[in-house]
Amino acid sequence: GSEMCIRDRIQQVKNANVKVDNEEISKIDKGFLVFLGVKDTDTMDDLAYVKKKIEKLRIFEDKDGKMNLSLSDVGGKILLVSQFTLFGDVRKGNRPSFIEAARPEKANEFYEIMKNELIAEGFEVETGKFQTHMEVGLVNDGPTTILIDSERIL
Repeated sequence: GSEMCIRDRIQQVKNANVKVDNEEISKIDKGFLVFLGVKDTDTMDDLAYVKKKIEKLRIFEDKDGKMNLSLSDVGGKILLVSQFTLFGDVRKGNRPSFIEAARPEKANEFYEIMKNELIAEGFEVETGKFQTHMEVGLVNDGPTTILIDSERIL
């Protein structure tokens, strides 16, 4: 298979927040908490694929209780958090290896591009703080968690 693969975990939340050093730095009400993991071989195509999924994913319930509505349909917000541990490989032993995760410079660049492009599309985006220890709090609605993997497009 290809080596590309942005990995993204989207949680549908009633609310979510990020604290750094016990201070709340961002919060959202209804929307998506998005954990973004960037692989060292990822390209802009991977980023575009994942961004489109965030924008178009229809996982909010309509009036009939069916997962049918997108983030913009419900006026939801996005809390975007960078998370390299999405590439933790535990196939060998019990300590994860992060060899496939992108270097911080690249991960941060992709994270900033994702944030800016989502804002440009009209979404309200809150963020975590790159390369810090964050406490992420959330109320997962459903619970609904979707894993998006750009490798699956091939």
